[in-house]
Amino acid sequence: MLTPLLLRGAILSPLKRPRPDAPLPADHQTLTAVRPRAADLAAYSRICGYRTPQHTLPLTYPHVLGFPLAMRLMTTRAFPLPLLGLVHTSIEITQHRALTTADTLELSVHAARLTPHRRGTEATLVTEARVDGTPVWTSSSTYLARHRTTATTATTGTPAPPPRKSDDATPLPARTEWQLPPDLGRRYGAVSGDRNPIHLHPLTARLLGFPRAIAHGMWTAARCLAEHTEYETPETARVQVDFKAPVLLPTTVTYAAEGSAFELRSGERTHLTGTLR
Repeated sequence: MLTPLLLRGAILSPLKRPRPDAPLPADHQTLTAVRPRAADLAAYSRICGYRTPQHTLPLTYPHVLGFPLAMRLMTTRAFPLPLLGLVHTSIEITQHRALTTADTLELSVHAARLTPHRRGTEATLVTEARVDGTPVWTSSSTYLARHRTTATTATTGTPAPPPRKSDDATPLPARTEWQLPPDLGRRYGAVSGDRNPIHLHPLTARLLGFPRAIAHGMWTAARCLAEHTEYETPETARVQVDFKAPVLLPTTVTYAAEGSAFELRSGERTHLTGTLR
């Protein structure tokens, strides 16, 4: 079922013509006095595999708290990329101190920039969390709108980035396997509020160019970080995750890690690479 914001985004999507030189909305979407609810946090921790203390916010949870603001921004007329079919391609998280359910957060989201991509145009959205005016958590996410491109942007003369080379690094040591069910996207969408149709059902995914429903990038990132941190959330942290290939549901994936690095793969295909420092 589409939420009102998703419905609005679906209606506006066909009217948008993405391009990297389009203007961005200058406003910040904000929300004050946000108190994480214990029941919501528990549901999120269960589906993502976090085993940290119940009152502690996982590294990825402020992204969920700020997601309604990101949706509000991306469904405005001023946001130049169509909401339907947007693919999360990377996220960088900086946590300055551990957060708990006792913290009252001030959240804000703004669009930082557009950049050309070999498959379309990427938007960077920045989410910030503050406590008593002090920044405690920040993320920078890129979202890709796929469309036809040329080697050079006609209006700006800016060269499009070259195609990414295949990752030929030595695979990290395998740690465990996870069997992902076909309804994972619907279950995570119910917890996170991200009900993009590419995650919900094979039919809606096919309408947007995917052969089957795909797992949320943020679920794969959270699941890897839950395994990487085990029972402890670090006080301070910097996370970088790149989503390299969609995870088609259902499937079996391998979590691999060594030192600060981790990855998610199936067979010889790498879906995600990341670091936690």
